[in-house]
Amino acid sequence: MELTRRELIAAFLGSAVAASACQRSRPRETVPGAVVDRALETGHRLRGGPLPRAEGAEPVEVLIIGAGVAGLSAAWRLAGAGVKDVRVVELEDEPGGTSRSGKNAVSAFPWGAHYLPAPLTEQGAVLRLLREMGFVTGMDAGGYPVFPEELLIREPDERLFYRGSWYEGLYLRAGASAGDLAELARFEARMNAFAAARDAKGRKAFAVPTALSSDDAEWTALDAVSMAQWMEAEGFRSARLKWLVDYACRDDYGTTAEGVSAWAGIWYFAARQDGRGERSEGFLSWPEGNGRLVRQLLGALDPRRLERHVLVHTVEPGEDGCRVEALEAGTGKPRAFQARQVVFAGPRFVAAHVVAPWRQQRPAWMGAFSYGPWVVANLTLSSPPQSRGFPLAWDNVFYESRSLGYVAATHQMLRQDDAGPTVLTWYLPLAGLDVKAERERVLAAGYEDWERLVMADMLPAHPGIAGQAQRLEVMRWGHAMIRPAPGFMWGPARFAAQESLGRTLHFAHTDLGGMALFEEANWFGVRAAERVLGALGRPSTSWL
Repeated sequence: MELTRRELIAAFLGSAVAASACQRSRPRETVPGAVVDRALETGHRLRGGPLPRAEGAEPVEVLIIGAGVAGLSAAWRLAGAGVKDVRVVELEDEPGGTSRSGKNAVSAFPWGAHYLPAPLTEQGAVLRLLREMGFVTGMDAGGYPVFPEELLIREPDERLFYRGSWYEGLYLRAGASAGDLAELARFEARMNAFAAARDAKGRKAFAVPTALSSDDAEWTALDAVSMAQWMEAEGFRSARLKWLVDYACRDDYGTTAEGVSAWAGIWYFAARQDGRGERSEGFLSWPEGNGRLVRQLLGALDPRRLERHVLVHTVEPGEDGCRVEALEAGTGKPRAFQARQVVFAGPRFVAAHVVAPWRQQRPAWMGAFSYGPWVVANLTLSSPPQSRGFPLAWDNVFYESRSLGYVAATHQMLRQDDAGPTVLTWYLPLAGLDVKAERERVLAAGYEDWERLVMADMLPAHPGIAGQAQRLEVMRWGHAMIRPAPGFMWGPARFAAQESLGRTLHFAHTDLGGMALFEEANWFGVRAAERVLGALGRPSTSWL
């Protein structure tokens, strides 16, 4: 049964958005555009019957399967060790995974991750990458890296839309009671204490990446309950604070506080600070988002060693290497590689269909991995949207919507005239706990549905936006983000999945870290590459 406009909006964005949007009129013309993702149908060929095998096999020293951030980080680390015979194969048109970006005549823009929190340490692979890019100018008196002003998100950085007006920041202070503000202060004090906590070995209780966090039971026990349960047990009941925590969980994990472990929920607020409160230089961003970091990682790889449109369907590990069977996605031509070492840099749900031993006997831990779908849309406007209240910011959030609002891609361009055209990147995590049902909803909706949803979400905050809209492009991510459900971060499944198969097949992906974040992908990519170096008899000082 076809949904009415109001029913569609309510189903995806909530009844408040539906009621508000349907009270306002807009031109009947649909904003021109398209759904631009194309890999879903190709990737689903893995679910079919046996695929053809090639007769011969191309020899290669190291084959990396997947050119997302984890795979490119592995290639970057191997290049740093002088390994030349590295091949990277990727199914899609463009490398980068959920950190890829696009560009039009107005601006570059992200198709997923759009910022990198500024590292708090002078060590680690992420800071090494930023140093390579010339983005670390020194260290401050407190021992923190210093970054160029033009990379730090310029003010205004965040605003919140509520009942007809925009307000500064992400906590709704307008109309907050004394009790609301007291509860916020108590929550912030608890998060600061978690951020300052160290174990007997000097490890942070909550660290970036998660692998560097303390494994003391005092903190890991928090993984057994949801963030919503922890909030209730601690007496945090203010609706405004619960909204903020729920937004944080949807933002980083793609689901609500009910579906996120308390350890992961606290990590969001505590891991990227030192216990003395929020650091002002918190985020680095570019118009293309983390696509800028992808470009730097790609620079370490000979372009001839990256092959696009290659669908890997079988990996057979052996004592002396792995045989990898693949298809050219466009032609269906079978390909095969014989690699001394393989890094599988894709998610576990793909590995279950590709790694031959797992296809024959599914590992017990596989069912613990759950991935939430997202939709990202880039809307090009002839001029910035008009607003009431606090002015246009980098991050613009709708309090009463299930979306995350939008990021202004042109915010970091530092133009003298901010009246020109702009691109707004809109984000919608499908946050329901039934991920299969959410995925089906994403794939069932067509372009006209998404156009209605994006414009309905924008319309209450920007009544004239329909006349400014020039083009809308939509990308669906069916398995965008690993979800750190209760029991997952410190349960046995995640750690079992991190182990190599023999000495020839290694794994790298954000899902191994339990969080779909650049730092996790980079860490596991570098770690897999260093396992490869060890297996090749070329160990070196770790970048981790």
